Amino acid sequence: MPDEPKTLDPAARPAGTTAPAATTTPPGGAVAAGDSPAPGRAHRWTLGLVIVGLVLSALNLRPAITSLGALLEEVSEGLHMSGSVAGVLTSVPPLCFAVFGITAPRLARRFGPAAVVCAGMAAIFAGLVLRPFASGTAGFLAASALALMGIAVSNVLMPVIVKRYFPDRVGTMTGLYSMALALGTSVAAAATVPMTEALGGDWRLGIGIWAVLAALAVLPWIPLIRDRDRSAGVRDRGTRDRSARDRTEKATATPAPRITRSRTAWALGCFFGLQATGAYITMGWMPQIFRDAGVPASTAGVLLAVTMVMGVPLAFVIPRLATRMKNQGPIVVALGLCGLTGYTGLFLAPASGAWVWAVLLGISNCSFPLALTMIGMRSRTGAGVVRLSAFAQSVGYLISIPGPLLVGVLYQHSGGWGLPIALMGGLMVPQMIVGSLAGRDRTVEDEC
Repeated sequence: MPDEPKTLDPAARPAGTTAPAATTTPPGGAVAAGDSPAPGRAHRWTLGLVIVGLVLSALNLRPAITSLGALLEEVSEGLHMSGSVAGVLTSVPPLCFAVFGITAPRLARRFGPAAVVCAGMAAIFAGLVLRPFASGTAGFLAASALALMGIAVSNVLMPVIVKRYFPDRVGTMTGLYSMALALGTSVAAAATVPMTEALGGDWRLGIGIWAVLAALAVLPWIPLIRDRDRSAGVRDRGTRDRSARDRTEKATATPAPRITRSRTAWALGCFFGLQATGAYITMGWMPQIFRDAGVPASTAGVLLAVTMVMGVPLAFVIPRLATRMKNQGPIVVALGLCGLTGYTGLFLAPASGAWVWAVLLGISNCSFPLALTMIGMRSRTGAGVVRLSAFAQSVGYLISIPGPLLVGVLYQHSGGWGLPIALMGGLMVPQMIVGSLAGRDRTVEDEC
């Protein structure tokens, strides 16, 4: 994978180099020496905060969804939802991710990635606090959308922050926050039902308790906002004269290439969408599949947690393995075959082989960290990663919107899980095809 230019990292200046000379400072804007991050303790402190922020943010990117999946039956009864309306509810996450995720690059350019992620964590907190107080479906959806808006922009900017601060450790850091994401997902799935019972059986308290975790995730990003304002501003001023000629040449020559011209970008977007379809169907409906097969509610929640927890070790291993391979197609196919086997088992013997199917589907769901890793590998520059991440995730989540809704409609009108599970298994085939295309050793800049 090509190395990222060090200018993307405010503190990644090669050893032996010096800060920009004072002559590069705009008139009337003297820059104090303390405004530039030092390469020693201050730099380590900043990167440490970034790591803490990444982990805490990743822990919050799925509990708003999986806690609802574990209590979907209780929420549906409490809000008087039909199966089709519940299907709409499970389709809200990808819809919000597509709609709000595409705004992330513009917000990041204006306010900085750290500021946007901080605001995203605050939105998750607010949504999770407000959701239990909703008296009807509309209010519940609105509060959910607020939380999901925060998740959407953070989803897009996680690869961007990794590329910005850790350009030479994309696989390792992607694995770290993917592992934290899987941990938060699985813990919410497993603990929501027991916590709800411990809190008196009120589903509102069971889904609202996760706001505490979101509140913690806001804290590490607050000093990083100030760090961005200071270091990014100095970096921009310090490189203004050096890059003026390049910007002039770009403006007078050819426009920046469009990401929509890249076949790899489209393949990556489709791969992202199909894996997201399977993931959100699993998170939203898998506990209900097991419960309808005779599995107790608490066990069904643990089975979902098993599916999600498989991503904890594998989300760290798969990105590291992917960055060592020129073509990630074999990993895509292996994960797809696990998913196809798991759905076949759910179709034939959902209760008797429940633990095996949960494990296989958990392995298959590790297509998500693989997709994030490929986003970082399919572009040479940080700016390219921003555009590719927003494009692939927005296109992907748009593709994934109909899946959970269609499963709810099929379940309600067919009276069973045969057709929905057949749909889930069938989607694994095109997922393997487009994932193999996205895994080829090329960059979007070459194709554009």
